Amino acid sequence: MRIWKFYMSLSQSKLFFVSIGILLLMLILFIGTTSFNTKTTISKPNIIVILIDDAGYADFGFMGAKDLQTPNLDLLASSSVVLLDAHVSATVCSPSRAGLLTGRYQQRFGYECNEGEGYTGMDTAQVILPKLLKSQGYATAAFGKWHVGFNANQHPLAKGFDYYYGFLSGGRSYFYQPNKDDRPGSKNALLENRQQVTFDGYLTDVLGNKAVDYIKQNSQHPFFMYWAPNAVHTPMEASEADMQKFANHPRQKLAAMTFALDRAVGNMVNELKRQGIFENTLIFFLSDNGGAHNNQSINLPLKGFKGNKFEAGHRIPFLVSWPKQFKHHQYEGLSSSLDIFPTALEATGFTKPMKNKLDGVSLVSFLKGKKSTAPHDQLIWRKDAEAAIRYHQYKLIRVKGLEDRLYNLKNNPGETIDIRNTEPLIYAKMKNQLLDWEKDKMKPIWREGAIWDTITLMIHDDLMNNRKVRVADPAQLEKFRNVKIY
Repeated sequence: MRIWKFYMSLSQSKLFFVSIGILLLMLILFIGTTSFNTKTTISKPNIIVILIDDAGYADFGFMGAKDLQTPNLDLLASSSVVLLDAHVSATVCSPSRAGLLTGRYQQRFGYECNEGEGYTGMDTAQVILPKLLKSQGYATAAFGKWHVGFNANQHPLAKGFDYYYGFLSGGRSYFYQPNKDDRPGSKNALLENRQQVTFDGYLTDVLGNKAVDYIKQNSQHPFFMYWAPNAVHTPMEASEADMQKFANHPRQKLAAMTFALDRAVGNMVNELKRQGIFENTLIFFLSDNGGAHNNQSINLPLKGFKGNKFEAGHRIPFLVSWPKQFKHHQYEGLSSSLDIFPTALEATGFTKPMKNKLDGVSLVSFLKGKKSTAPHDQLIWRKDAEAAIRYHQYKLIRVKGLEDRLYNLKNNPGETIDIRNTEPLIYAKMKNQLLDWEKDKMKPIWREGAIWDTITLMIHDDLMNNRKVRVADPAQLEKFRNVKIY
């Protein structure tokens, strides 16, 4: 009898431990399921927009540069989609940024010219990308150059960013200058959120390190990062170590500045890889406009430079990286910086109706190869008296006070042969398309002023007539005091 009782108690004990084991197993499975669900909630891609400043079309290894070193960007390009016919919505910094951040032609809200006479900044009714991503559970941060408004209600923190580290103006020194750019209250001064701060070292490196820290701190949930350094905008400044690396280089300062930019991007990408989130991070890399005439940049084989309506003013190097979704290839469809906004929304699963009409198109299906057509058959640029329209392979440039020009970019990518007389139907059609586009656009709220209006007119006059550009800045204009100002 005792043996039976002992056996029964032992069986009950085994049953107890078995029951405990089952409960523990269920708990482990529950935790595992919970962990899986957590990962599911953060499976939305991180999104990084890397918007550099005034970079030359041909100034990266992946774009054919032989004299500039960009190993990190070249490596990123090797796993990205390289867009070969990509454009920004403006040929100068400020309106280009307004278009990218809103996904809309900036002429819809009067933001047409660069900062100039009567500048008011971006209309605060415009919704920019981070605000919508926040509603999707994203952390949001902006680094570097802002240049779309100085008022408190135009500050990055008021427009949907949780964190900001950068400066509000269009340009500044790459080094700390307490008596100039960084004097108290300066629009050029570096801010952390709304607080003015000091910094040590070279600004491109500083902005890169801040971005790396942000990636470390936010790797467990989806984030949107807008990283917009002032590199390689003037002033032409680089660290002593980088300058020494490129001693005797014919483009020493630009080579050093580009190398620092490449290093910063490389550090960011490497941190994404260390955190195990690179594959599911959607990265856009592009310049805000073409290379400037005064920063040693090269835009060949394109014609023109920053600020004019020829290809080098608005056609830019453009990479899109999302290894989880896109295979490496070159994409030739006509695309725009306006497309970043809707592409990011589709990638995050955003389906709510939009208050404002978007002019961009999501690139997701195009870059996956699911659509054989181009994202756009038409793109348009306008800055006050100058305008241009692209329609398939044709490009029309219209400048007040000068005769129009029509080019076939497929046959004449250098924009040297005017075909108005040989293609009269195309010419008439594109003129009407441009006029139709203008019907629901605003006139510019501010202009750049008579000096820059004259410079821009002279540049277009020279380029349209295939001449060497005589005047590219106010100092050079002094030689032509009797030039008519329109």
